[in-house]
Amino acid sequence: MSLPLRIACVHQGYELYGSDRCFVESVAALRQAYPGAEIEVVLPRPGPILALLTPLADRILYEPLWVLRRKTMWRLLTLGLAALPAALWRAGRRMRRSDLVYINTAVIADYALAARFFPDKTLLHIHEIAEGGAARILQGLVAWSGSAVIFNSQATRAAYALAPTRKAQVIYNGIAGPAAPEPVGYDGERPLRVLMLGRIGPIKGQEVLLAAIAGLPAGLRPRIEARLVGSAFESDERERALHALVRDLGLAQTVTIEPFSDDPSPLYRWADIVCVPSRKPESLGRVAIEAMAWGRPPIVSAIGGLVEVVDGGRAGWLVPPGEPEPLTARLAELITTPSLLAPMAAAGRSRFETVFSAEVAAEAIAAAAASLLARPPR
Repeated sequence: MSLPLRIACVHQGYELYGSDRCFVESVAALRQAYPGAEIEVVLPRPGPILALLTPLADRILYEPLWVLRRKTMWRLLTLGLAALPAALWRAGRRMRRSDLVYINTAVIADYALAARFFPDKTLLHIHEIAEGGAARILQGLVAWSGSAVIFNSQATRAAYALAPTRKAQVIYNGIAGPAAPEPVGYDGERPLRVLMLGRIGPIKGQEVLLAAIAGLPAGLRPRIEARLVGSAFESDERERALHALVRDLGLAQTVTIEPFSDDPSPLYRWADIVCVPSRKPESLGRVAIEAMAWGRPPIVSAIGGLVEVVDGGRAGWLVPPGEPEPLTARLAELITTPSLLAPMAAAGRSRFETVFSAEVAAEAIAAAAASLLARPPR
């Protein structure tokens, strides 16, 4: 009797933001493809993600991972080096006893480094586009690992510039969206409802959206209602600053800031449009995809993978990153011309179904795993 297939899935997070949900969907794809496999999940600590992972995994373990984060990267690369040998030993031991190791992003540096010695059984899934020194570090890790690589967009793949001989492919993240989109409800008789979801920080561009709303003509500002939903990572300083900016711009009657929500469904049902005003390149843009699935046209920055999500402007509106004025103009146009929403909502939903559905992504993830395993998926 043959031993069951042993699959290890390693993730650097524990919440339920976009990268966390992408990890859950990859684990679900592997479970569906190999129902008899022993799937072991490794996380740095418990958190909201457990509710979705528990039905999929045979074991969930918590271990200190050597994770490269922007806020702590240089400290980790100096004082934190003392913890690296033990982290590499744990990663290597797991790789040795597993048939397949799925590593969710190169920021899990101990596993990316250890993958060099087990390239025939590791699958590295890249979800981030970094800049400056961080980009060079991550590029080096991916190159060193020698593992098979999945990129979540063409923009992400281009950022890493791997050798043409390297085994790599692009698989867009799949989203388990609603069975049908919500109907378009904005007719100009009530305020336009604008939703922004995302972690509070310098990349997502919450302040760009606030400046855009503040720049609306006096007659249009009462005709818009915005909700900014998200939290800062393990810090409330940025959250306090964002609340202060709302007050300073005189938007307290127009904009509400709400904490992160595990279930964004009610938010998408409430919204008319979804704004993703990222200041720096998004590797893809899960919120924009979710918005299209719900029939909520997205306005996104023309940067990184967001351009791919909205198909160059055919499934959502593009605005220059970091510039409030073009976003102000687009919001004003939508407030006064409600008829623009329905055609874009239909185009977005169609693109979601053909390119970004959970079924499409699951098949691709299973095929990537099968290319490393002797056993084909079910």
